[in-house]
Amino acid sequence: MYEELGISQKVYEMSEKVENEIQDILKKIDNNCMKTTAKVLKAFQDNRVSTTDFSEVTGYGFTDIGREKLEKIYAQIFEAEDALVRPQIMSGTHALYITLSGLLKSGDTMISISGEPYDTLQSVIGLTGDSENSLIKCGIKYEQIELLEDSDFDYEKIKNRIEQGNVKIVEIQRSRGYSKRKSITIDKIEKVTKIIKDINSNVIVMVDNCYGEFVEDKEPTEVGVDIFISSLMKNLGAGIATSGGYVVGRKDLIHLVAERLTSPCIGKDLGANFNQLLSYYKGLYMAPSVVRMTLKTMVFASKMLEEFGFSNISPKFDEKRTDIIQTMDLLSEEKLVKFCQGIQKGSQIESYVVPVPDDMPGYHYKEIMGGGSFTPGATIELSCDGPICEPYTAYMQGGLTYEYGKLGIMIAIDNMLK
Repeated sequence: MYEELGISQKVYEMSEKVENEIQDILKKIDNNCMKTTAKVLKAFQDNRVSTTDFSEVTGYGFTDIGREKLEKIYAQIFEAEDALVRPQIMSGTHALYITLSGLLKSGDTMISISGEPYDTLQSVIGLTGDSENSLIKCGIKYEQIELLEDSDFDYEKIKNRIEQGNVKIVEIQRSRGYSKRKSITIDKIEKVTKIIKDINSNVIVMVDNCYGEFVEDKEPTEVGVDIFISSLMKNLGAGIATSGGYVVGRKDLIHLVAERLTSPCIGKDLGANFNQLLSYYKGLYMAPSVVRMTLKTMVFASKMLEEFGFSNISPKFDEKRTDIIQTMDLLSEEKLVKFCQGIQKGSQIESYVVPVPDDMPGYHYKEIMGGGSFTPGATIELSCDGPICEPYTAYMQGGLTYEYGKLGIMIAIDNMLK
């Protein structure tokens, strides 16, 4: 059976050895999943979810009880005052844009304290590209404080800058994006948020939470963060939601973001659900388990690659994780391309397709991306991509089940080693 999938005896035997060695780590992932599952279940029960809440509401979308209830559930799970969960939010980048442009006005200053933002956010800010609608072109000031070498915040620089005043928003990118630094844990986010708030409680702390939900036992708003965003194509969509995004946080801030999404004085009151509510409820319900499966797949992948001699891997298989992303420096264009092609080969959709490097909007280099998914672009489904530049780093995430994820990793490794 394994040979029919293109898995060699060598890779199969290594997978058996690896799985035996990672059992304790997998058990810890299971334990955290139980905690988040209980939190989600209680929110569903407390808000008295009914089948009538899944009904389609068309037109302007006024008085959508199911939509309003879903947003209350999000707020409860994340211990926040309010939430905006909509199919009209098309991606994580879109969620970031409406949040930043809704909260910032001309003359305001935002500071990224996690170093250089992800590629597409750089275009939103105006660091790259030539859009007349970028934040900088709209009169917003941007500053950046780099992380230290150990991927921790530069607390002293941050403290000094906040004390100087004139800061509206501090932005934190939890996941690493295409950078070499590590992803940022909730403990570090809590520490830096407290430092900022102790100096000036009016500074808005915002977190880009993409890929981070349900990985740890706490979320940003539980440790003092004012607002955070993500896409339903990632963790909370669980491979069931086919579009959408969300913003969670303080009620006054969510109101401003909602007005940016729709229009002033209308805000959250407008927006047809496009018959997406059932998939949003079901995706959230399944998210703790799917995130668990993804984490197990990434731990398995990390250990397998290490066993086959790839030492520059992050996180290591036994390292604490705060998102679902696994990176590995494959050191040559050929290996990066073949690994991504192997992920595609091990996919359930379009496994016959052979991806090749090409230009992608918003990115600096040609990109290679592998992963056939039920929803195109859904990175909670097993996928791998990377820029065609040294050290040819592969960025992998997803896996709706551990079993499918394991098979995909084994096929990809075999494809790369041939």
